[in-house]
Amino acid sequence: MNTIRPYRAHMFGALRYHNYRLWFFGQMVSLMGTWMQSVAQGWLVYQLTGSKLALGTISFIGSLPTLFLMLPAGVVADRISKRTVLLATQTAMMLLAFALAGLSAAGILRVWHIAALAVGLGVANSFDAPARQSLAVEMVEDRRDLMNAIAMNSTMFNIARIAGPALAGILLAAVGATWCFALNGVSFLAVIAGLWAMKLPDMPKVPHSEGMGAQILVGLRYVWHNIPVRAIISVLGVSSLTAMSYGVLMPVFAADVFHVGETGLGALNAAMGAGALAGALTLAALGGFQRKGLLFMFTAGSLLFPVLLFGFAFSPSFPLSLAMLVLVGWAAMAQNATANTLVQSIVPDELRGRVMGAYSLVFFGSMPFGSLQAGALAQAFGPSVAIAIGAGVALAYALFVLLAVPKVRRLEA
Repeated sequence: MNTIRPYRAHMFGALRYHNYRLWFFGQMVSLMGTWMQSVAQGWLVYQLTGSKLALGTISFIGSLPTLFLMLPAGVVADRISKRTVLLATQTAMMLLAFALAGLSAAGILRVWHIAALAVGLGVANSFDAPARQSLAVEMVEDRRDLMNAIAMNSTMFNIARIAGPALAGILLAAVGATWCFALNGVSFLAVIAGLWAMKLPDMPKVPHSEGMGAQILVGLRYVWHNIPVRAIISVLGVSSLTAMSYGVLMPVFAADVFHVGETGLGALNAAMGAGALAGALTLAALGGFQRKGLLFMFTAGSLLFPVLLFGFAFSPSFPLSLAMLVLVGWAAMAQNATANTLVQSIVPDELRGRVMGAYSLVFFGSMPFGSLQAGALAQAFGPSVAIAIGAGVALAYALFVLLAVPKVRRLEA
């Protein structure tokens, strides 16, 4: 039986729990490998094709499965153990990374191979995201630490986002993309081992007589009729569709705008990660701050992010662009993490997997179209104009929601 303790918000409160510590450090190692592969893959695609559109197309193809599978995956996360789901998805991702490394090492890797493996990764990610998003509830024993756990998830993600691209830039210049892919495969062993070692509580399962389609509709009806949840998810979706895809154009900025090569590409990605890490730590420190709706809509997130993105789009120098990307990463993280916290604070446990499936569908499902439009706009008008157009649309919609749904900015968590 757990000893009842006085609750005190703490910047790293979620790390008090054994299960969460296993997740935090194992997943951070795995994510470092994932970022290494992402940077190396983008560079390799651009080197093979010389096409800005190809960068967006590969990202589009890889994310396309989420449109069809994310909602059923949410039902799966409500029906069976989330740890079981994650063990399966993480193992599949590991095998796909090793396949990419093998093809690259053999010297036979082509763009269509990368596209096919990206589809497989998209399928795995579709089932991984809802289970991963909702596992935090099972890893922290005190629900009052849930917000801190979500912020620490973002912290872990962005520590990896700094280290992974920086290592990828060094390895790309020194030994090539093959090692980035192989090390990503090895990195999955850390999170798989952590999942096996967890001692998770038995979460009560509500019996369902309905089929999967009916259960999906229950989750969608909840999202649609809960006005704050609908507004939060819609803001995140528009931002993901129009503005979040700036990262897919980093190889263009590194190669054609600033002429800084592989190492510069790693620096650009690491700058985004440094800002996002600062944003995650800021939110972890603000665990006791109740006005998360204000933070999401106004103070740091949905309005500030696209404004800063404008600044990066037209930055005249590489050092200034790095500084702008730090600020962009900070604001983007403030938006994403507060949205996640608010939705998870509102949704009931029995609908958590399905609602987070809808949340993940909007967030991740928008990305393929965002990547495609970013690549197409960059091909037609240049990367700076492409980013500015996306930021303008995201800013306009955030202002609309701020005025039309004032309830969101008054939300507390």
